[in-house]
Amino acid sequence: MASPKNSLLEGPILKSLITLAVPIVLANILQAGYQLIDAFWVGRLGGEAVAAVAVSFPVIFLSISIGMGLAIAGSTLIAQYVGAKNHDMVNHVAAQTLLMIVIASLALGAIGFALAPGLLHLMGVSAEVYSGALGFMRVSFVGLVFNFVFFMFQSIMRGVGEAKLPVYIVLGTVILNFILDPLFIFGWSSIPPLGVMGAALATLGTQSVAALIGLLVLFSGKYGIHLSLKDFSPDFAYIKRAFFLGFPASIEMSARALGLTVMTFLIASFGTLSVAAYGVGSNVLQVVIIPAMGLSMAIATLVGQNIGAGNIERAARIGKLGAWLSFGILTGLGVVVFIFAPYFVGFFVPGDQAVIAAGSVFLRVMALSWGFMGVQMALTGVLRASGNMVMTMMLTLVSQWVVQFPLAYVLSKHTALGITGIWWAFPLSNVLIALITLGIYAKGDWKKKRLTDPEEKLTEQVSEEIIAEEAYTRTA
Repeated sequence: MASPKNSLLEGPILKSLITLAVPIVLANILQAGYQLIDAFWVGRLGGEAVAAVAVSFPVIFLSISIGMGLAIAGSTLIAQYVGAKNHDMVNHVAAQTLLMIVIASLALGAIGFALAPGLLHLMGVSAEVYSGALGFMRVSFVGLVFNFVFFMFQSIMRGVGEAKLPVYIVLGTVILNFILDPLFIFGWSSIPPLGVMGAALATLGTQSVAALIGLLVLFSGKYGIHLSLKDFSPDFAYIKRAFFLGFPASIEMSARALGLTVMTFLIASFGTLSVAAYGVGSNVLQVVIIPAMGLSMAIATLVGQNIGAGNIERAARIGKLGAWLSFGILTGLGVVVFIFAPYFVGFFVPGDQAVIAAGSVFLRVMALSWGFMGVQMALTGVLRASGNMVMTMMLTLVSQWVVQFPLAYVLSKHTALGITGIWWAFPLSNVLIALITLGIYAKGDWKKKRLTDPEEKLTEQVSEEIIAEEAYTRTA
């Protein structure tokens, strides 16, 4: 009987996809619980407190995007080395990527902590909001290192095919966060009330616990990873090249976040009702997109391991099946949302008929294109797994800045569609980018890219060859 690791290389593809995707989806849902819990308790402080968190989030998210991109690089390399059965390099890559993550997070945290007052002034934050926002932002920057470490731990676990353990850790920390939030925000006994900053401290505490547990697991020798202190001796050649492998993914996520921010400015020019409709529609989309994200991550792990093992055609079948599965799931969800759109909007804004009507239009315009979005995300997982980070970055940049935003501007400002023109930009860009991604996948150049060599030995000279010189510049 094949071991769990071998089953990802030899077992039924559908079973492997589901086995990996379900825990990842659950972990993503639980991660979203952090924001929901913070929003629940901070909302009890009033509008100024909510605004303090809202103005801080984009800045923090941009910083976190860098860590997530670097973690993707580590996960890609680890998956390929697991497939190649090169366990020495699995440990080496995990340790060196962790070291890179810690260095990057400490640098970003220090810079963010120092620049926080200036950033808030630049954003034009009011005096009533400034104090809470400064405390929340600075504590969040202090905790950046724990966020980065746990992101990397999750990526390592995905790379070796172990997706369940992070779910249990995240579940425990979400429950702990729910307990700590009111204690730090409102105070209790000898704990003073800290307001908005208390929410950030609660998250810092729970993330530090999660990061510590993750490190203990990695040093324990279980789950195919066994780190030791000697593994953390800096291999600057590897760190440099892994950074340039992950940097495009960081740019991709940052560009996506920035693109949504700019789109919000455009929507705001049509009034508060349009912003409210967009906000509610985005909340629904964030929930819908979770299974697509989980499936994309599972596809990346399976494809990466099979590329590392030299099973290129099996990797191609994984991508094809994953794309069809994602298309079917998201199309089905889109049909449900299209039919019951007013009820979904009404869940978030009960009784506000104007927002329900406007939000329903937005949802119905974009819902039926969600299947194409699923295809794009699934095949992006294949490209990432093969090391084509620059290609996935370019697809996001084209989607956000060449197609979606210009199309939204032209249709809304230069046609009779008005705000509906912005809504139509979403499905049109989803379909176009999905077709482009499908064409890149079908061309098959990704099959030629491999980041590992089964005969590598664990030396600095060989680690300089982990990533080929063209890893950053080659786009196919």
